[in-house]
Amino acid sequence: MDSFFIAADTALRTLFAKPRASAACATLPEGPTELNDAEKRKAAGLMRVNHVGEVCAQALYAAQALSTRNPELRQQFNKASADEVDHLAWTAERLEELGSRPSLLNPLWYAGAFSLGLLAGRMGDAVSLGFVVETETQVGAHLKSHLDSLPAGDHASRAIVAQMHDDEMRHAHEAQAAGATELPAPVKHLMRATAKVMTTVAERI
Repeated sequence: MDSFFIAADTALRTLFAKPRASAACATLPEGPTELNDAEKRKAAGLMRVNHVGEVCAQALYAAQALSTRNPELRQQFNKASADEVDHLAWTAERLEELGSRPSLLNPLWYAGAFSLGLLAGRMGDAVSLGFVVETETQVGAHLKSHLDSLPAGDHASRAIVAQMHDDEMRHAHEAQAAGATELPAPVKHLMRATAKVMTTVAERI
């Protein structure tokens, strides 16, 4: 019952409260950021996608923590979720600095991600951890592509994305070390296809 209330609280805080980071972004910007209007729009679209990714991360980890009966694994999921709160706060703040907003579909993204996390959790801890490994690996590749796509002068956004990439890769390695099983290739392909739809829509809405 306690886990259920924690999951409900996570959903409410993620969707309706202003996120607060526990630490500043550790990767410092290379210099001041000066962007024209077109560059701001481009950066805002990409950072909105990254913010959606963090909304989904909160949902996934909350669902997986709710599903496991292993207290140590639950603690690992909750620790990773705390890291993602920092990411959520950094991306939300950057969107505000760019004069933009989060995705209007965040409740939908959260509900879908929570359902996937719950499904993975119900299939056992090894599969749940495998889902983390594949998710974070795909997110890492996605963030790396954003470093190529963001305006060259947007040092602030680049610093956030670089730190997020490092954290996501660490989460993947920790899940692998905890006993993750590799997901079947069709599942990986389906996850990539779903992520493609989400990122395409989230960049605009």
